[in-house]
Formats: sequence, structure tokens, C-alpha cells
Amino acid sequence: MKFRSIGAACAAVFALGLAGCASVPGAKHDPRDPFERFNRGVYRFNTAADHAVLRPAARAWKAAVPAPVRRGLGNFIGNLEYPVTILNDLLQGKLRQGADDFSRLLVNSIAGLGFFDPATSAGLERHDEDFGQTLGKWGMPAGPYLMLPLLGPSSLRDAPAKLADEYSDGRHYLKDPYLRWGLWAADKVEFRAGLLDTDAVLERTYDPYAFVRNAWLQRREYQVRDGAVDESDFDPGADAPIDAPTDTPADKPVGAPTDSPAPTAPPADPPRR
Repeated sequence: MKFRSIGAACAAVFALGLAGCASVPGAKHDPRDPFERFNRGVYRFNTAADHAVLRPAARAWKAAVPAPVRRGLGNFIGNLEYPVTILNDLLQGKLRQGADDFSRLLVNSIAGLGFFDPATSAGLERHDEDFGQTLGKWGMPAGPYLMLPLLGPSSLRDAPAKLADEYSDGRHYLKDPYLRWGLWAADKVEFRAGLLDTDAVLERTYDPYAFVRNAWLQRREYQVRDGAVDESDFDPGADAPIDAPTDTPADKPVGAPTDSPAPTAPPADPPRR
């Protein structure tokens, strides 16, 4: 599926699981989240870790590193991890997309030297596939929702699939451990830096944990089905920002920035620049 740029407010919730909160009295239980008490505890831990370490590091990174350098580094890391997408293109039977993605990798590696993105200008769009999506395509249900320590939202299907993605990532095969883990850390800090402006939106939600969960689950369903989802499935309900009007139009999720796409294009990770 195409790698789409979605409203940053929703994007913030996918990788980090920010803004902890306690269980909301009288809240309706979500059958997709049978481990909610445990997940909320992990969510609070993730929030504390983010506020103590990752968010300050992201602010310092954004202030100290020029945007062109950050963009080039992001392209380099994205190029290293792109075999994950190509492999899962093939596993899902998307042969034409797999060929296009392989061509994209070659163009950016040779003509772009790994740091630039001439492939997009040439019409080779970036896609986003992973082994969790592949398992979903093969018919495996997502299973219960999980909040993983430091890694954020996942599911019983997607959590172990992350291991397959790790071994498909070119970064995994770099011999120098300092380089390998340095690139990993830079990727996480850069991703977090891209979400700094969205923190206030998430903090204004009535129940940030539920907002994170519902948005992430919708996004994964959208990815697995390649966009063939029912618009009516999205219902932010009590998860919306507390100062948002209750009659928000159906084509704009409550709490999304004014330039956010319609809910038929659910949140995705920020694209490499």
C-alpha cells in the first residue's frame, strides 16, 4: 500500500504511546483490549520514559541538527530498511509493486547515494509493508491489542512479526555495533522530533490511552486491507480532545489538525523526507 502522509496528531500515537493515564471510571470495555489494565500500566511507563529521555533528546536533536542533514540521514536509514517492504511485497503476491520498490531501492542507492530520494521524482512512490501486514493478508487475525514497553502499540499477531522485520532490515547486518545501534537511535530520535508539535493535541484528549489504541488499530486495519475499510468504523467518541465540539463533521476525526485527511485514510508513520 502507498506510504501516506497522515495528520500528525494521529501519527504521534503509533510509535510512541505517549501521555499516560489511569483507567477511566465507567468507560466501555473494548473487546479488542482484554489486557487493558496491563496495557495501561505499560503506557504510563512509556510516557515516563518518553518525557524523561526521548522527548528532551528529540528537542535537542531538532535544535542542533540542520534540516538537510536530518533529511539525508532519514533517507539513508529508510533505504537500509526498505528490503523489509520489498520482501513483504513478494510474500503478499504484489509482484508489480515489489518490482517497483526494488527499482526504487536501486535508484536511491546508486543515483541518490543513499542520502537523496530521486526515485520519488522519477515516479517510484514509497510503500510501507511489514510482516505483520503479511500475516494479516494471509488471514491471521490480529488478536488482542498489546502495549509493548518502549516499542508502543502492537497486537498479538504483530509483536512477534517485528522479529522477522528486524532480520529483513539492512541495518541488522552492519558489522560495526556502534554504527548499527547509532543509526537505530538516530532513527527513533528523528521520528520523535517530527512529532513534537503534536504533543499538545494528544494531551488534550479525554482518554489518551484509548485514543492511542483506537487510532492504532484503525491504522493497522487500513494497512492490512490496503485501504478497503468502512468509514463508519472510526469513532473517536470519548477519546477526542476535551475541548472539541461533539458535532465534528464525519469527514474530519475529532482532534485532528485542520489539514488532516479524512478518516478513510487512517494514520501512518511520517514518511522519510
